[in-house]
Amino acid sequence: MIRARLVLPLWSAALLALAACGGEADGEQPKRDAPSPPFGLELAFASFADEGGAANPAPSPLSALTPAELAARIAAGNVRLIDVSTDAEVAEARIAGAEHIALDRFEPETLDLSDGREVVLYCRSGRLSAIAGERLAAVTGAPVVHLDGGLIAWEAAGLPVETAAPLPR
Repeated sequence: MIRARLVLPLWSAALLALAACGGEADGEQPKRDAPSPPFGLELAFASFADEGGAANPAPSPLSALTPAELAARIAAGNVRLIDVSTDAEVAEARIAGAEHIALDRFEPETLDLSDGREVVLYCRSGRLSAIAGERLAAVTGAPVVHLDGGLIAWEAAGLPVETAAPLPR
């Protein structure tokens, strides 16, 4: 890995130096203000950095919401809230109005997304909803929204949950 990091800058510097050599005959000086890199070199390196030279990370397939942001979207309507928690976790508590599809049964290819509502995923901690979100994003090709911190963060923010009725004894 270290060798690759050292070799790449040296290799590109060598190519730039060779491009600056010119190749004019009989000692003629090139009529350029600055050396130009070989054709296509700048395109080859364009994906590695932005204009300031910083590396471009791949766009994330997930967009995280805080509990307050999710509560506002739910209040505004047009949200399809899907809980991907385990059956046991949903039996303990869930956000009112959420649809339950446990992660082990979550098949993004079969989800009907035609109603136009924004899909927001959540689970108990945010870990399972991140996995489900990546799967859904791979199918749709668009980023997927999930509740950052899951139901734990939702409850910590003082937002209401539905709890299962106690079993009769």
